[in-house]
Amino acid sequence: MDLSKNSFWQILDNLNDGIYIVDRQRRIVYWNDAAEHISGFTAGEVVGNGCADNILCHVDECGTHLCTGACPLAATIAEGTAHKVDIFLHNKDGTRIPVSVHVNPLYDDGGTVIGAVEIFTDLRNILANEIRLKDLEQMAMLDRLTNLANRHYLDRELDASLEGKRRYGTLFGVLFMDIDNFKRVNDVYGHEVGDRVLQFVAGTISANSRPFDLYGRWGGEEFIGIVRNVTEDDLRHLGERLRSLVGESYILMEDKPLRVTISVGATMVTNSDSALTLVRRADELMYQSKAAGKNCVTIG
Repeated sequence: MDLSKNSFWQILDNLNDGIYIVDRQRRIVYWNDAAEHISGFTAGEVVGNGCADNILCHVDECGTHLCTGACPLAATIAEGTAHKVDIFLHNKDGTRIPVSVHVNPLYDDGGTVIGAVEIFTDLRNILANEIRLKDLEQMAMLDRLTNLANRHYLDRELDASLEGKRRYGTLFGVLFMDIDNFKRVNDVYGHEVGDRVLQFVAGTISANSRPFDLYGRWGGEEFIGIVRNVTEDDLRHLGERLRSLVGESYILMEDKPLRVTISVGATMVTNSDSALTLVRRADELMYQSKAAGKNCVTIG
């Protein structure tokens, strides 16, 4: 069976994984439908541009920019070898999305590398999140702006988690997160942009959460995570990862990135805790992060 060129492109456009092709200068020459769905960028917005030109802007979980350093595309083109890495791409709405990336070199008839093809798979637990959103919506426990759990639901889950600790010894931790300098965002850009910032921060948190943890909006620009089955080291690592990924998320305002950071307080539950003492301690630790210069995690 001989496939026509059109059939070949149709196959690529109907795959669930994002696929794009670059030339030796890493200019994008092809962008499939799934790449648009996962990233939010259309082919018309990206074809002809460099892959790092305010498009995917890959970072690792520490926030290190790969497009200007350890770029798997650049390594594949330079070495002529395949690369695989799990990283985080920038969605057009500002969210940082976890993806698994496979990059392979492309050759001309003479065996010279002429570019590369990148395949990226969305690692978000989309089905679990969709089910959770429907459940929360039905119970009127969804924060409409951010699509996270609202404070009422967080209060209920804190009580349930404390009961699990008392009855079964199940450990959990709390992350208290506050957007730094958020008032300035509202004052300079207006509340509509402020809402967009809340949405991309919430989206980054949700996209990079484990299915059995719960994150919600506590109020204003404050978010809480109830993080289950963790040690103190695990909790610190998760807090640092979210802090880093939020810091590398952004929306474009007049072609310039608008970024924010978060200050985080992290604490493990103790035998004497109530929901009030647990949240208060996490809140106080968050303010220690503010006092330490913001954009950091304080655990205690």
